[in-house]
Amino acid sequence: MDATDSPTRPAVSTSDRPRLARHVRLTFDASRGRHVLLHPETVVVLNRSGAAILELCDGRRTVAEVEAELGTRYEHVPDDEVCRFLTRLVARRCVELTDG
Repeated sequence: MDATDSPTRPAVSTSDRPRLARHVRLTFDASRGRHVLLHPETVVVLNRSGAAILELCDGRRTVAEVEAELGTRYEHVPDDEVCRFLTRLVARRCVELTDG
């Protein structure tokens, strides 16, 4: 998922608690060999980092906690990459946020 950020999109903060929207499912597509988001009439193919982020978005963890967990799994997690990724998915109504 590579889209340019738009200033009109709501920014995701590190205190927000993201979760998949009710009408969206994260699943592994064996034929593609990749994780996908299933959204009504849409399939979004994810890269490994996108899938890793979304697997941690359970509505209980904050964005900061997701970033910390990813930091323990991987050597380097670029600053604000998680927030930018989730901001794009919030704009597409794939992810919902609860204020922290």
